[in-house]
Amino acid sequence: MTAVIELVGARKTYRRFRRPPQAAVDGLDLSVAEGGVHGFLGPNGSGKTTTIRLLLGLVRPDEGQISVLGRPVPEALPETIGQIGALVETPLFFPQFSGRRNLELLARVAGLPDERVAEALERVGLADRGGDRVKGYSLGMRQRLGIAAALMKRPTLLILDEPSNGLDPAGIREVRELIRTLGTHGVTVFLSSHLLGEVEQVCDTVDILVRGRKIASGSVDEVLATKATGEVRVRVGDLGAAAEVLRTAGMAVTAGPDHLIVSNVTDPSLVSRALAEKRLYVSELVPLMANLESVFLELTGGA
Repeated sequence: MTAVIELVGARKTYRRFRRPPQAAVDGLDLSVAEGGVHGFLGPNGSGKTTTIRLLLGLVRPDEGQISVLGRPVPEALPETIGQIGALVETPLFFPQFSGRRNLELLARVAGLPDERVAEALERVGLADRGGDRVKGYSLGMRQRLGIAAALMKRPTLLILDEPSNGLDPAGIREVRELIRTLGTHGVTVFLSSHLLGEVEQVCDTVDILVRGRKIASGSVDEVLATKATGEVRVRVGDLGAAAEVLRTAGMAVTAGPDHLIVSNVTDPSLVSRALAEKRLYVSELVPLMANLESVFLELTGGA
């Protein structure tokens, strides 16, 4: 598949007053295929925002090559910027103007038709609040207005840096559904977020950064499979008898209210076989997979 984002050996170092220089991005290799939702994860200070700024030409790399939509950045960015929508950190708007007026001004600068404003407000759930002044918006509403601004271009690539910041649970769900819909309708979404549960639900692929370097990459299932728990959940009619049978077979068993957790299982069929031999038949036998949060914390050392 065509790579819409590609970094090869990208490096960006910041000088600091009376302290050694800091490498925010340290020889980063990154490739994001066309289509779907790609998660970009890492603890604070891992280089996520600096990478996004490199992609948008807001800072220049010290070394390496960067391309977006098949064109080099920053040299050819004027050719592709019309196909890129972005929300980086907290968006800024004129507080005395309405949300709709802010978008109208942005549309005029970008040479976009007026109907894009109403379309964008509708997509982010602000159609009924577009006439209100931005100074009265909550942080979550401002985030949604920022996403609306990014969507007015009808972008091929949408770059979002913490788009759920400040949203309540209902707003987070709305943004999740919007991002998922965009990813399945031809837009490539590049999503940086600290809400790992949301990333796990919405993303097709992920990259994890630590100290400016990639330490894990692949589909969400592939990344989770690297840290399989080796545990299975078992439901059976007689929990006490089943636990005794499994412990006698040398398995570690933890009893729950209506199930057993069997640890360090190399082959789940061993559990069902041991129980069946004692005429105990399972109604459920489910291998437990690691979630993205536990994998992330293990890979990043708990950062």
